[in-house]
Amino acid sequence: MKAAVITFPGSNCDRDLAVALERAGAAVTRVWHKDADLPAGLDLVAIPGGFSFGDYLRCGAIAAQSPVAAAVKRFAGRGGHVLGICNGFQVLTETGLLPGALMRNAGLSFVCKTVRLRVATADSAFTGAWRAGDVAAVPIAHADGNYTIDAAGLARLKAEDRIAFTYVENPNGAVADIAGVLSENRRVLGMMPHPERACDPAQGSTDGAALFRSLMAALALA
Repeated sequence: MKAAVITFPGSNCDRDLAVALERAGAAVTRVWHKDADLPAGLDLVAIPGGFSFGDYLRCGAIAAQSPVAAAVKRFAGRGGHVLGICNGFQVLTETGLLPGALMRNAGLSFVCKTVRLRVATADSAFTGAWRAGDVAAVPIAHADGNYTIDAAGLARLKAEDRIAFTYVENPNGAVADIAGVLSENRRVLGMMPHPERACDPAQGSTDGAALFRSLMAALALA
């Protein structure tokens, strides 16, 4: 699998994400936000966590207007797989690649802890190593992780089995406990928790490694 990890000014999980992908067996290229084109032959584009452009305006709003964001939209439009984690999830909603929005946490404070994450669907390239209903221990670190979508949008996500993950105990007020959602073609995933921070015993959990194993297995067959 060939993957690209995007770096914006303010990204702080880009190296972590690249390392997690490499440990799973991917060949990783690092891409700067001013690059107007992505490397050829990619299977996956990954957008990391952090505080792109200082989270000015709205989280992910400026990053969504960067040259590389247009390239990511073209890549997704061609059926490419895209993963956005934390700030990356915010960027994906701002680009319109995923529905809904990430709002300020209901408690109006930054939350940094390990949470229990329930796998809502195993029917995606990102979640195939789990079974629906499995629970994983994965860290979160965000102030704007409150996933919000209108009633019609939520009904559609449920009807199309596009809720990827939910929180066992909701830490931020997200509607329907949503922690991650899939695009209509199931090839774009945005999630607030950080699986790349749960891939090594030294991190306290290896549960997040299943996501990267899922990708390696699915994209090897693509």
